[in-house]
Amino acid sequence: MFLADNLPVVTENPPVLDWWLLAPLLTVFGAGVLAVLFEAFVPASRRRPLQIGVAALALLAAFAMVVLQAGSLPEGQVGTTVAAGALAVDRTVLFLQGTIALLALVSLLLISERRDGRDAFAAQAATVPGSEEERAHILAGSQHTEVYPLVLFAVLGMLMFPAANDFLTMFIALEVMSLPLYLLCGLARRRRLFSQEAAVKYFLLGAFSSAFFLFGAAMVYGYAGSVNFAEIRAAVDAGGAAIFQEGNGEPLLLLGIGLVAVGLLFKVGAVPFHNWKPDVYQGAPTPITALMASGTLVAAFGALLRVFFVPFGGSAGQWEPVLWIVAVLTMVAAAIVAVSQRDVKRLLAYSSVVHAGFILTAVVAGSSEGLAGAMFYLAAYGFTTVGAFAVVTLVRTKDGGQELGDLDRWSGLGRRHPALAGALTLFLLAFAGIPLTSGFVGKFAVFEAAVSAGATPLVVVGVLSSAVTAFFYMRIILVMFFRDPEADGPTVVRAGAATGGVIAIGVAATLLLGLYPGPVLDLLPPSGEEPAAAMADQAAGTG
Repeated sequence: MFLADNLPVVTENPPVLDWWLLAPLLTVFGAGVLAVLFEAFVPASRRRPLQIGVAALALLAAFAMVVLQAGSLPEGQVGTTVAAGALAVDRTVLFLQGTIALLALVSLLLISERRDGRDAFAAQAATVPGSEEERAHILAGSQHTEVYPLVLFAVLGMLMFPAANDFLTMFIALEVMSLPLYLLCGLARRRRLFSQEAAVKYFLLGAFSSAFFLFGAAMVYGYAGSVNFAEIRAAVDAGGAAIFQEGNGEPLLLLGIGLVAVGLLFKVGAVPFHNWKPDVYQGAPTPITALMASGTLVAAFGALLRVFFVPFGGSAGQWEPVLWIVAVLTMVAAAIVAVSQRDVKRLLAYSSVVHAGFILTAVVAGSSEGLAGAMFYLAAYGFTTVGAFAVVTLVRTKDGGQELGDLDRWSGLGRRHPALAGALTLFLLAFAGIPLTSGFVGKFAVFEAAVSAGATPLVVVGVLSSAVTAFFYMRIILVMFFRDPEADGPTVVRAGAATGGVIAIGVAATLLLGLYPGPVLDLLPPSGEEPAAAMADQAAGTG
């Protein structure tokens, strides 16, 4: 940048980067770059173990660093900002980032598992005319090792999304998270056309939602004169920028809030922005669906909480009625539509939409209890969801090929494979909010926060929606245990160590968070604090 006399502008105080606080993001980014180099230069026969090892080590290291950072924050300090205020680091962000890293690591185990693909593709390659080299190329191509760098870059965006402290950084995080997911959704090998159709739908709708988000951010900038969250909050409290001191800028602010909300509500899958979820969940490879249904949801809700608690916290009276309507529509409409679903993955997709409505009740509460309840719910739901999709990956057609989606053909699964059906039953009971499971504690936390904030009618709708969702969860259990097996019923592929470990982790997390939620609840924001003001102070770097 130059002045009129062509003299350069000298910055006396350049931004100071705290490399330690940026270390988790830089670790995942570096591993993603390294994985791209492996994909380009390492022979195909050696790529897979290298890619899995680098990705697993990076995610494990990122989680360890997040834990160390959380332990190093002084007591009573809300948090701080890094990278010239572009990113915020506080206990809420660190909890969400740690949850994302763990869920991504568990999903990576599911993604890396070889179930039946290599033998099938080896037989296919043997029938292809040509040289041994050409057949080896077909076999190597079936491994899809490009998945691992894409997963790492998607996780990088997930880690950045809830930590963003201005709208430009948040938009960059949104795109870094979304673009790899668009590609990952189209990589299903046995349902390639269906998978690619789902990826195109996700890409087109995601592009529209990103455009809404960007237009909304531009309008908020026009109102506040800044995209920084703390400065926007100060402008909202003051009635707008200097040109809006007489109060005529409120329509611009409200329009900006609405457009930003569209972009964020699309990512969490709230009604009426949920139509992508059933198609994408059904069409994407199931391990990728597990990553999206867990890590992406945590990141998206983390960003939603930060936006509505920090920059828009001072205008809660304007946006709360809209979120009430969205939460009610999300819980009621998705629960009703889910009852008629016959495909297991589509049913779990609508289940995810309903749970998004439950978490929105905590956002409406706008309190520290609501924030803590939403954080616990996201962690509990994430592990249960990954476990449920791990079970789905093992239930296949009679020849052991394509995954079996039709619910009626799951008849008798509980008699043939009681352990697998029992694990899925536990996950479904947690989704339904049955006591002694993590789902019950999560629902109790968000509903209690909503009641304390005066949103009792919203809780009544949530309880009724829970009763409806319990019906279709119980229907799956009845089909598995109380119907006679059909001749063309399911075949369960033998679980490898990775998939079996994922199911075991899901079962353990569902039970432990249901029976002993105290250790996790102790990590959450204490009650009595006003989260919007505290997070705004931290966004300004005064924490």
